[in-house]
Amino acid sequence: MFKKILVANRGEIARRILKTCREMGVATVAVYSDADRTALHVLEADQAVCLGESDPLESYLNIDKIIDAARETGAEAIHPGYGFLAENPVFAGRCEEEGLVFIGPPARVIEELGDKTIARRTMMESGVPVIPGMISAESDHAVLAREAEEIGYPVLIKAAAGGGGKGMRIVERAAAFEEACISASSEAKSAFGNGSIYLEKYLVRPRHVEFQILADHHGNVVHLLERECSIQRRHQKIIEETPSPAMDPELREAMGKAAVAAARASGYLNAGTVEFLLDQDGKYYFLEVNTRLQVEHPITEMLTGIDIVRCQLEIAAGHPLPFSQSDIIGRGHAIECRIYAEDPEQEFYPSPGMIHFMREPSGPGVRNDCGVYSGFPVPVEYAPILSKLVVLAGNREQAVQRMIQALREYVILGIRTPIPFLIDVLRSREFQSGETFTDFIAAHFSDWKPERTHAGEAAVAFVIDELAGRRGTPSFKGSEASLRSPWFTLGNWGR
Repeated sequence: MFKKILVANRGEIARRILKTCREMGVATVAVYSDADRTALHVLEADQAVCLGESDPLESYLNIDKIIDAARETGAEAIHPGYGFLAENPVFAGRCEEEGLVFIGPPARVIEELGDKTIARRTMMESGVPVIPGMISAESDHAVLAREAEEIGYPVLIKAAAGGGGKGMRIVERAAAFEEACISASSEAKSAFGNGSIYLEKYLVRPRHVEFQILADHHGNVVHLLERECSIQRRHQKIIEETPSPAMDPELREAMGKAAVAAARASGYLNAGTVEFLLDQDGKYYFLEVNTRLQVEHPITEMLTGIDIVRCQLEIAAGHPLPFSQSDIIGRGHAIECRIYAEDPEQEFYPSPGMIHFMREPSGPGVRNDCGVYSGFPVPVEYAPILSKLVVLAGNREQAVQRMIQALREYVILGIRTPIPFLIDVLRSREFQSGETFTDFIAAHFSDWKPERTHAGEAAVAFVIDELAGRRGTPSFKGSEASLRSPWFTLGNWGR
């Protein structure tokens, strides 16, 4: 096993990796920018190296600086987390050239699976179902238009070199096709440096279902069951759960086998995620492979009891997987809510700034992977994710209620978060009945506004508190002492 690794990331995912390293007795090196000098991952690592300016290109995306930091500190391996350089084949290749172990798949695999059209061809050749559409990128709009007619509207324009909704357009009719191609290609070029696009048939109201996979250097490949990630805004997941409400044992077995076949077809190594779209007839189609640790990996860990980061380190060190497919069993139901610094009333725009007060929920079956604290300034330069709140309970109904209670106990003051929005989604009849499709937010919460029952009283209380200049800790009695919500921490104004 490695003696020391460098974590090339920040925030909650950097802390998540540090925790497993501490358990395994592996020394850690954090890297940070000027904006993150007081970040928790910097304070908790055994060593920390400043990369310089807060601009990502000068810090977390600067390959030379990260390689130099690993060299200077004697790190043997680099864990990229997710985002930043995690799916950059140039970075993975550079690690290989420098004699550093990249904790992830080989550079060749990242590059081939990163090109969506190559990935589609690979899956088709291996018998994995793919969405009807093109298997090569095209820049000629006339050719694309003919392909669209052949596929049949509605079609989905996608960027060949990336994901996350960038360069993606739904086109309902031929008259809007050319303009959509131009804007999609332009956005793809801006986001990925490559404006190549291709077409897929647009599936109406599918579910997003994905399988976590692990593959070692000894030919062993397993899946760790599925996650459903259909609750999304602007193609970004905000609530994930496992098992999927749409899954039965036969479908799970078939999709799990397809995920393992996809991993074998691409020569995959380490942890990854095979994503599918599942239509309302129970047919599933390959979407893409995410060649990294997934943001929502904690729900799989909660359900299976398997530490995926530990597996990543062991695989990277050449160890065989310590279990086979028959050993992997899910128990209960797990849900994750992503807590972002963003305003759900303003189309989820980022809401950076100082966190004046914060209290995390806790209790049986509650886990909060968090990267911030009271007094931490959330920077504007990076993705606004603050934490991932995860619950595990005996069944889906209990898990939903546990998550609602945990969100109610979660206090973050000073910036906006989607916590009230998430509570309303979980309380909705559609979510609780498992009617979770990728158009869920647009169909049910497009004009969402929070209830403001006590907003006026809270404002008056804040002004009085400011004028009084009182900053002592209020006294609490009984059960209120364990519930530090704003309604209590601001004093006795509302009784």
